[in-house]
Amino acid sequence: MQTSSVSDRTARRAPLPERTSGPNPPRLSGGLPVIGHTLEFVRSTIDLLFRAQRELGEVAGLRVANKNMVALFGPEAHEAVFRAPDSQLNPADAYKIMTPVFGKNMIYDAPPERMDEQLKMLLPALKDQRMRTYAEIIVEEVETSIADWGDEGEIDLVDYCRVLTNYTSAHCLLGREFRHDMTHEFAEVYHALERGITPLAYINAHLPLPSFRARDKARVRLVGMIGEIVEARRRSGGKGEDFLQTLIEARYQSGMALTNHEITGMLLAAMFAGHHTSSVTTAWTLLELMRNPACRRTVVEQVDDLHAKSGVVSLEFLQGFTEGEWAVMEALRLHPPLFLLIRVVKREFEFKDYRFAVGTWLLLSPSVSQRIPEVFADADGFDPQRFSADRIKTMHPFATIAFGGGRHKCLGNAFARLQIKAILATLLHRYEFSSTSDPIGSDFHGLVIGPSQPCRVRYRRRQPHTTRRTPGPVESRATGPARAADPIPFKVVCDLDLCQSHAACMSEAPEVFRVGRVGKVSLIQERPSPELRAKVEAAVKHCPTGTLRIEELPTKPEASNESTGPGVVHT
Repeated sequence: MQTSSVSDRTARRAPLPERTSGPNPPRLSGGLPVIGHTLEFVRSTIDLLFRAQRELGEVAGLRVANKNMVALFGPEAHEAVFRAPDSQLNPADAYKIMTPVFGKNMIYDAPPERMDEQLKMLLPALKDQRMRTYAEIIVEEVETSIADWGDEGEIDLVDYCRVLTNYTSAHCLLGREFRHDMTHEFAEVYHALERGITPLAYINAHLPLPSFRARDKARVRLVGMIGEIVEARRRSGGKGEDFLQTLIEARYQSGMALTNHEITGMLLAAMFAGHHTSSVTTAWTLLELMRNPACRRTVVEQVDDLHAKSGVVSLEFLQGFTEGEWAVMEALRLHPPLFLLIRVVKREFEFKDYRFAVGTWLLLSPSVSQRIPEVFADADGFDPQRFSADRIKTMHPFATIAFGGGRHKCLGNAFARLQIKAILATLLHRYEFSSTSDPIGSDFHGLVIGPSQPCRVRYRRRQPHTTRRTPGPVESRATGPARAADPIPFKVVCDLDLCQSHAACMSEAPEVFRVGRVGKVSLIQERPSPELRAKVEAAVKHCPTGTLRIEELPTKPEASNESTGPGVVHT
C-alpha cells in the first residue's frame, strides 16, 4: 500500500527553475537506461508526478516501459488538452485498461461513434425529475445506515462510506428490488473490480496478477447478478425510476436494444463515475471539516437553517446547501478521487511551443495541479470559501479538474455531488464527529485515492439546537433570500464545446434555455429580461459542466435598441 502526506511533499517544493522553450519537452531527471522511469512509475506514480512538476514546471517528459509520456500541469495545460478534439488527443487508447471492467466493445473499447451513443444513453437518468428521486433514495439509505447507531460510538469512516455509497448507488442505478435483495456479495464483487484498476494496468491490464484475476472473476459474477434482475423486470413488465430502467428502454440509432453484457458495462461505467467519487469524497469532506472547526460550524449552521426551513432533504434543499457544496469542491481540490488523467496524441499537438509527436501519452494530474501555489493561494489549506460566488469568478475555469474537463467531463459529476451533499446534510444534522486516528494520509494503491486506513471516527448525537437565523420569506434555490430583480441588462454566453445535454438549465429557466434533440443547449433568449436574472443565475450555477456564464451589458440607452431574439452566443 502506498501512503504519503501530500502536504509534506508540497511544503518542501523548491522554486521552479527557469528554462527556455524548445521543440521537444524537457526530460525529467533520474531515468534508467532502456526502462527510463518505469520503476518509479510503478512504485509510486504520484511521487513521480510531484517530482516532475517540482523540477520542470508545466511540462515534463517521461519514459515508462515502451511509452513516451509527457506530464502537463496547470490550468492552461488542462484547457489546451481538454479542448483538443478526440481526433487529435484521444482518451480511448489510454483507458483500454477499463475494458476488463466495462467489457469488450463498451465505452472506451468501442469505436468513437458507438461510445458517444452509449454515453448519451445515460443522460435521461441524470435529468431533473430523476435527480429528485435520487435525493429521496439517498436520504432514506443514510437514515437506515444510522438507525442503530445510538447516542455515540465509533466507526471506520472509509468502510462506512464505502458500504453506504454501495447501497445508495445500487438503489439508484439498479432499483429498489435489487437493493433490498442484495447481500454483502455485491459490495465484495464491486470492491474486487475497483482494486483491479491500478497504474500497472497502463503497462499491461492482463498480467497474471491476483488482483487482475479477482477483477475478471468479479466481472463475470456481476454480469450474472445484473442479468437476473434485468430478466425478472422484463418478465414482470415492472418499471423503475433508476438507471437500469433507462438502459432497458435505451436503443442504438439502429433500433437495437442493449444486451445484458452491454447493460452491465453501462451500469459499471455509471457506478464508477458516481460511486468512487461519492465514497472517498464524503470521507475526505468529513475529515477536513473535523480538522477545521470554523468551516464545520459554518456548514452545520446552514444545514440547521435549511432543516428548520423545509424539514425535508429534497433537491431544492441540496441546491440551497451552498456551504456544503463549497466544502465538497474544496475536498475534491485537495483530494481528487483520480490522480491521473490521460490522453494519447493521434495528431501532432503543440503547447507552449513544445511539440508532442503521435503516440505520446499526455498525463494530467489533478492531485498535483490542484496544489500548485502559483495557482491557489494557501494551496495546502482547506478553504471552502474559495468556491464562493464572488471568489470563484477569479478562478481559471480549468484550474480544478477532479471530474475531468471538456466534452469528456464525468457525466456522473452532478449525481456524485448530489449524493455527497445529501449524506453530509443528514449526518451533520444528527451527529458530531471527531477523529480518533493519527493524521490520515492518502492511499494510492489504485487509481482511486481514498484516506488511508484505519480511519477511526467517533460520533456523538447532537443536542437539541437552535438555528442561527429565522428563515425569511421565500428563497431562491440558487441565490438565497428573495431579492428585487437586478436592473442591469445581461446576456448569456454558452461554451457549447462543454455542453453534455444534462438540461439542468432548461429545468431552472425554461423561458431562456432549450436542449434539443442534437444534445446541445440553445437559447430562446440570448439577452433575457432582468426579471429572469435569478433563474438564469440558477441555471449557470447548476450546470454540471460549466457551459454557461453571464456577462453584464452596458446600461447606455442605445444598448436597449439591440435585438433580443433567439440565438446562441458561444465561445
